[in-house]
Amino acid sequence: MIYISPSILASNFAILGEQVAAAQAGGANMIHVDVMDGVFVPNISFGFPIIKSLSAHFSIPLDVHLMIDDPDKYVTLACESGADFLSVHIERLSDPHKTLSKIRTLGVHPSLTVSPKTPIETVFPYINDADMILIMTVEPGFGGQHIIPETLEKVSALRAETDRRGLKGFKIEVDGGIRRENIGTAVGAGANVIVTGSAVFGDPDISGAVKKLREAAKK
Repeated sequence: MIYISPSILASNFAILGEQVAAAQAGGANMIHVDVMDGVFVPNISFGFPIIKSLSAHFSIPLDVHLMIDDPDKYVTLACESGADFLSVHIERLSDPHKTLSKIRTLGVHPSLTVSPKTPIETVFPYINDADMILIMTVEPGFGGQHIIPETLEKVSALRAETDRRGLKGFKIEVDGGIRRENIGTAVGAGANVIVTGSAVFGDPDISGAVKKLREAAKK
């Protein structure tokens, strides 16, 4: 199964609720929420009140990505705010096993994120602690970038490793530069959770854009 997770970083915040509703109506499986602190990444987005509001008004799962310098400090707040999946960067964890275990204990699906310059093998010891691995296909921090082609090699390597362990269907998420033109390539490499921002929220027909992405993923 292919999961589509539109990123609200590309949405119109003045009508965020309407746009999330349109994405959900189009068949989106999750809504991706990037929390940036201006320290780990050179940008600031939004915080936990947005997660709390979305969780209170929508049934669609929230796919929360902490792009922050000290994720351990905010894991509990993120989970309690309404995250369904919570992704934390391996580059900022002192004990990934402990952090992922804490997220699971709080009733949320733990996910580990790897940035483009970090070798994919870094996450291999923690695959069994996570319900998803998020591979950044652009440098984290800004929307609208073009995919770094070499990152899809990481996707293939991770899929080979999860298959080797018998983890069929393990969630491998890609985030950055995914559009209708290349979603099939990402899926072919082994990704099954697709984050995309402007390809959904930049289209006047948000519901239709989600449907077109799903169709393109099959090609």
